[in-house]
Amino acid sequence: MLLTLNIFMLLLAYYIIKPVRDALILAGKGAEIKSYLAGAQAILLVLVIKLFSLLASKVPRHLLITWVTLFFISNLLIFYFLNILGLPLGTMGIIFFIWIGIYNLLVPAQFWGFANDLYSEEEGKRLFPLIAFGATSGAVFGSRVAGWLIKPLGLYKLMLVTAGILSLCILLAVYIHKREIRLGSSGRLEKNVSPGQEQNFSEQPLKKGGGFNLVFKSKYLLLIALVIGLYNFINATGEYILSNVVTRQAAKAVQEGLSGGLDLKDYIGQFFAGYQFLTNLIALILQLFLVSRIFRWIGLGGALLIFPFIALGGYTFIALGASLLLVKWVKALENGTDYSLMNTTKHALFLITTREEKYKAKAAIDTFFVRGGDVLAAVGIFLGTTYLALGVEKFARINIVGVLVWITLCFLIIREYKRLKSDALSGTK
Repeated sequence: MLLTLNIFMLLLAYYIIKPVRDALILAGKGAEIKSYLAGAQAILLVLVIKLFSLLASKVPRHLLITWVTLFFISNLLIFYFLNILGLPLGTMGIIFFIWIGIYNLLVPAQFWGFANDLYSEEEGKRLFPLIAFGATSGAVFGSRVAGWLIKPLGLYKLMLVTAGILSLCILLAVYIHKREIRLGSSGRLEKNVSPGQEQNFSEQPLKKGGGFNLVFKSKYLLLIALVIGLYNFINATGEYILSNVVTRQAAKAVQEGLSGGLDLKDYIGQFFAGYQFLTNLIALILQLFLVSRIFRWIGLGGALLIFPFIALGGYTFIALGASLLLVKWVKALENGTDYSLMNTTKHALFLITTREEKYKAKAAIDTFFVRGGDVLAAVGIFLGTTYLALGVEKFARINIVGVLVWITLCFLIIREYKRLKSDALSGTK
């Protein structure tokens, strides 16, 4: 329950400032630039993951979480004061978009590494749907709170709200760590550790080694990384489709006086607050009523395959004709399934890995490979819009091909997962 509250607060904090990201970048630069900035995020993430792995090898997990979160809190305060100093909207939009693309991947990855460190495989499969319910409910509540606060506070004061919530998250994470140490339940996942040594491992830094090395040494982790990269390519292309349609619709509404007195920036921000609320409401319903049952009925393997088939159906509809209402609902269903079922499944796949893989490899996969997929999407969008004059329907057709590859990779992950479990049961590495 404490972990559920922790991830609830983390997602609440993120979704309060997520409309700020969309409003600043779309009003200042446009949908195409939003897609291209994924490349800058991917480049910076190489350095970020190396620094994260280095810090994880020097301090225990509660200090790792504390220092990383404090870093992002300080960044939010800097952004707030940069606005007071008059930094231009376009420049602020670019910088903030790059920053939040790193923040919203690393902080949850760090949390789920922590959660994986506390539970055995069977415990995790039973409890992760409950913990992930905290994430989906925090996302729903955060997107609704953002919609309420944009008018009275404005975009930039939302950053201060998020900074305050993250400060509380630090206190809660440290309490959870110390509670687990006191109860003597932490560290039991480490292989070849006797019961008397369990507590020591949880208070010690991780072994040396980088997250990228761990990924490329394991076929299982590499397949997970490829799937995450591919489905983020598909998702980023879908986000471009949505952003393109929304920006054109918003400009038309403002020009014709149908925006309710909002300027372009605030109109877009309000749309995305509503869209994100719908997305997270779908995620909440799926998490509450279906995810744990899917785990129980068809296991991790079956759960892994549901999301790509939903994406396949959605982009097939868009390819036949892309209205704003259709794109909004397709993307809301896709992202809602991602944030609930796929998110829980993705994290549960790491329950059978080592502690170093839970923190370092997971951080690398959940950040760099996510943004790597976004970079490929940005390249595709650049080529498609600059040289091929592709419309949103044709981009949807590209996504259909990507989903078919994604389904193939999922079957390979399932096979490797079964092999690793079989090896563990037989006592081999």
